[in-house]
Amino acid sequence: MKYLLDTNVIFEARKPRGAERVKRWISSVPVEDLYLSVLTLGEVRRGIGLLEGRDPVQAEVYEAWLTTVLRDYADRIIPVDAETAEEWGRMNVPGPVPVVDSLMAATARVRNMTFVTRNTSDVARTGVRLLNPFESSG
Repeated sequence: MKYLLDTNVIFEARKPRGAERVKRWISSVPVEDLYLSVLTLGEVRRGIGLLEGRDPVQAEVYEAWLTTVLRDYADRIIPVDAETAEEWGRMNVPGPVPVVDSLMAATARVRNMTFVTRNTSDVARTGVRLLNPFESSG
């Protein structure tokens, strides 16, 4: 099974005192089955930008981490393509779902993946396969 990791999952896994349940789950899955959305890169980049003025040292730590993520996931970063955009549009009927989470959910559905996120309630009605490693070990 292939898994699309939400930003909150990879962020938690990098924390020295992050949720052990999340860390155990990630380490139990073959690395070649773990994927990221380009949207995760954008969310991390935005976070670094917000930190730069407030805490440049911490921004550098996250910059180094992002470099590692880009290297480690280089061939497992998924774009938002036309098929994903169409699926996202269908998911937002009859009403909107949070944009980034629902774009990631659409990415997972189009590619027959499980979307791994803490925010399951945000996308539950989309019908995409979900896993919350903060609450269960899969």
